[in-house]
Amino acid sequence: MSSIRKVLAWGAGFAVLCGTAATLRGFETAAMFRASEILPQPILTGPFHRVREYAEADGYLIHFTVDSDFGIYQCTGVPELQRRIGEIEAIAALVKVSKSDLFAEGLRKSVESPIAAVKNIAADPGGSVKQIPHSVGHFFGKVGSGIGNAARKAADKKNGDGAAPEEVGRGVGKILKGAAGFDKAKLECARQLGIDPYTDNARLQEEMEKVAWAFFAGGLPLKIGVSIAGGGASEILNATEFVGLPEDLYQLTGSELDYRDRTALKTMGIAPETIDALFANAAMIRSVRHQLVTTLSQIQVPGRSEIVKQMVACDTVWRAHFFHDALQLLLWRHRQSPYQSLGVHGRLAVGVTSDGIVEIPAPVDYVVWTEEVAAFASRDDLAVFQRRLILQGNLSAETSAQLAAAGWEVVRARR
Repeated sequence: MSSIRKVLAWGAGFAVLCGTAATLRGFETAAMFRASEILPQPILTGPFHRVREYAEADGYLIHFTVDSDFGIYQCTGVPELQRRIGEIEAIAALVKVSKSDLFAEGLRKSVESPIAAVKNIAADPGGSVKQIPHSVGHFFGKVGSGIGNAARKAADKKNGDGAAPEEVGRGVGKILKGAAGFDKAKLECARQLGIDPYTDNARLQEEMEKVAWAFFAGGLPLKIGVSIAGGGASEILNATEFVGLPEDLYQLTGSELDYRDRTALKTMGIAPETIDALFANAAMIRSVRHQLVTTLSQIQVPGRSEIVKQMVACDTVWRAHFFHDALQLLLWRHRQSPYQSLGVHGRLAVGVTSDGIVEIPAPVDYVVWTEEVAAFASRDDLAVFQRRLILQGNLSAETSAQLAAAGWEVVRARR
């Protein structure tokens, strides 16, 4: 069990600044936590970051603010916190490499026009990493969002002037990205750092492109993993039992991943227009889309087309990540006892067991009994089924009691 999971499991033992059992009309107040009491030291602070002491919960997830040498990060939930801290360490490593003699040698050996193209890379070192905190209530509310509007918006982005899904950072630009071998150099850069090559972190994208280009164009071997292998990101990720990204994200180019994902979706019987809408959705970055498609390929039961439509409906990168976390929980349960089908209730992906129980994944941190949670627990579209919550995280004592009274069974999954 990871140290983060252990502290989350303490539940009511957290230091809650606004009162542990504060209630209003039978509901609990969403808590405020001290980061120093719920996070292990390597996550709390590092050479390039510090998590602010007060972290507010929204009833499902804990919202953390991270101050770093490269900007301010608003992180919703533990998984995003882990991901962003790893990215901060990666940026620091890349900045260190870009100040090295070997990097300078690579620039001298590269042609002049690409050098000019990378001059704008550090123009906005921090502004691009601030995010608006998200709410998981988007998924647990009753009202769903169909594929129609989401597909149209995605198609408009694809056909209009907006950037394609893979154009996350400003960086080197289309000409350099099209250079033979550069894509693989960038993938190798990400592999050595152990980070997502398609991350939505614009500053990280820019630094990766700058370093990868200097070594690629200069004809030099790319060696950056050594600079962080002894500490920093690697120790932080190990401390939280971080599960690494699939190796094929580094082995295959973007176009190869696209081909593989399209082929897998066609094999599942997904309609061509739904596949096109998914690929046109800029919020569904290539790495998350590939992981979702790969996960879905392993649950070979009816209902997958409805899941893909909800992937299309994800309108932010954070929601795409959260949806993947939920699908991972369904895969975990499917491997224990195969589902007979998948489905969607509102925006919730669900699995249906052979005896008709509806299982709902909840990749959350700490749930308290609020009006929003009560509305979810009493949803009439779910009340006709025997319901099982697949919980990653913890419940307050009141939430646990209320769910049990409402007929919910809870199965806990490790983080």
